Amino acid sequence: MQHPNFSLAIGNGPIVAAALHAGHQLRSEVEAEITLCPADRLREEDPYTDRWTQFSPTRLVVHTSRFQVDLNRPRGSAVYRTPADAWGLQVWRDRCPDGILQRSRAEYDSFYGMAERVFDDLARRYGRFVVYDLHTYNHRRNGPNAPPSPQNENPDVNLGTGSLDRSYWAPLVHAFTGALPSPDSGQTLDVRENVKFQGGHFARWVHAKYPHIGCVLSIEVKKTFMDEWTGVADPAQVTLIRDSLAATVDPVLRVLHSVYNAQSA
Repeated sequence: MQHPNFSLAIGNGPIVAAALHAGHQLRSEVEAEITLCPADRLREEDPYTDRWTQFSPTRLVVHTSRFQVDLNRPRGSAVYRTPADAWGLQVWRDRCPDGILQRSRAEYDSFYGMAERVFDDLARRYGRFVVYDLHTYNHRRNGPNAPPSPQNENPDVNLGTGSLDRSYWAPLVHAFTGALPSPDSGQTLDVRENVKFQGGHFARWVHAKYPHIGCVLSIEVKKTFMDEWTGVADPAQVTLIRDSLAATVDPVLRVLHSVYNAQSA
């Protein structure tokens, strides 16, 4: 399914890869009212996460910028209206016009309506499903030449499970984290839960609507694979991250079938 604001590919299996902040495009009316240059927007977006979704037969990729509508926030705050909503950035020349606000919220409703139909179908076909909610995060906010933020507060991968019923989904979470180290380099990644982020509204919405059916793994990859100030990435590292994510699918599926399907039998 192709939509002006997102792409949806439906395949076999209970795994979904989603890139909610991969997009960079703006409606012309938004571009005319926004103060931010493309480089400033790109710094807070999640470039390359759309490429990481390729490991999954079912993929959901958003094309529009989070500065138009942020699908990982509640509907009432999905359009950034003040600097406090957007990392201190002044987004609008004056304020967000009411017409733009209404049309962006309509996009939000369209996305969540589509997501509900997809997840309803997955629940019907497979009983349970797992969403890889893919994001990136900055760790050089003090400038391109400043030291990076300390490793102890900035893991290579932050796994957000804040809205997850951790006691129920623990075997699946352990299967994911245990399989995530890079399959090519053999190096162990620093993967920790809920250090920088606990997961956003998208995960909370899924967990509330599909309790013990939908499991969202909110995966925030530190931007060590790219220069967060220029937006230029190392293609080999982008591919390696995709392959690392792909390596977790079979272990996650094995646990999904052996633990959770067995409970339903």
